Amino acid sequence: MSLDRIRQEIETAAHTAGRDPSDVTLIAVSKVQPLDRVEAILRAGHRVFGENRVQEAASKWPEFRTRFDGIELHLIGPLQTNKTRQAMELAQAIHSVDRPKLARSIARIAQEIGACPDLFIQVNTGEEPQKAGILPSDTDAFVAECREMDLPLRGLMCIPPVDEPAAPHFAMLARLASDNGLTGLSMGMSADFAEAIAHGATHIRVGSAIFGERVPQG
Repeated sequence: MSLDRIRQEIETAAHTAGRDPSDVTLIAVSKVQPLDRVEAILRAGHRVFGENRVQEAASKWPEFRTRFDGIELHLIGPLQTNKTRQAMELAQAIHSVDRPKLARSIARIAQEIGACPDLFIQVNTGEEPQKAGILPSDTDAFVAECREMDLPLRGLMCIPPVDEPAAPHFAMLARLASDNGLTGLSMGMSADFAEAIAHGATHIRVGSAIFGERVPQG
């Protein structure tokens, strides 16, 4: 698949759902991708990218930003508390706020630097023990706690279990967001983004369908 094809599928899915395609942000997930593939997507005009690891993002994006204007970086992977400051200096959005300790770290650094990326709370909709994220039953309280810290919450994020239909998880995330007055929904990947758009996704995270299969790091 290609970037143009993905854009066409987003447009089709949005129209089918009665939505404006411009309300859906395509995050090109560039983690573990060779620099030449990333540069090709930049040269095609795309500017919104997602990275999993702060260290990889720091090695890649400062240089690209010297050559390409308007890059918007989203951190979508688990964030270690000791990487908070670096993440906030690199990224325009963090999609993996998943525990009070991290939220407090973000709030403290935001006060120090006078700025904060947009934030998405990661919800573990499948309640999988090996996966990061706030449990659905704890989401309301965690949203309230983040708001008490004046954090700029944009919305919620989820990664459905790989062995379950995604739609119920997308529906759950949309319901939790609505209940808490949040409009951002970061959900949907290469295999299921059309379904996510049907459930209200505002940010979809697409990697392999744009770049090809990931290249393992040595």
